[in-house]
Amino acid sequence: MKATKASIDAFLSIRKVAIAGVSKDPKKFGHLVFKRLKEKGFDVYPINPGTDHIAGVPCFRSVGALPLNVHSLVILTPKKHTAEVVSEAIAKGIDNIWIQQMSDTQEAIDLIRGHPINLILKECILMHIDPVTGIHKFHRSLKKLFGSYPK
Repeated sequence: MKATKASIDAFLSIRKVAIAGVSKDPKKFGHLVFKRLKEKGFDVYPINPGTDHIAGVPCFRSVGALPLNVHSLVILTPKKHTAEVVSEAIAKGIDNIWIQQMSDTQEAIDLIRGHPINLILKECILMHIDPVTGIHKFHRSLKKLFGSYPK
């Protein structure tokens, strides 16, 4: 399952996105993704079972607690939680799922097979939110140079 530019563009065109695995710690990657998506104008719905707010934004304890009109989900959880989050997303009717590098598992991928879900794997969301900055811009350039950037 290789992500395509069209599948990534389709995911990013939906401006309401939930993020499972958002940390309260601003130094953690999950918090960075949350912050960047907010800065880029996305309506962000953080999911963290351990808190009610992150950076002043109401936080949801699970995917099941999300509003019905949220159809996109970024998963940044440790691998041991990914399949559970995917199961909740399928039950909720979420049809756009981005499983961040290092969170993907075969079990989670197998759960998604057979469902009409736009699935993004093996890509860093921060390399695809324009304008790309910092180390993500460098990684994006390398992927393009070596032909591994989605087409």
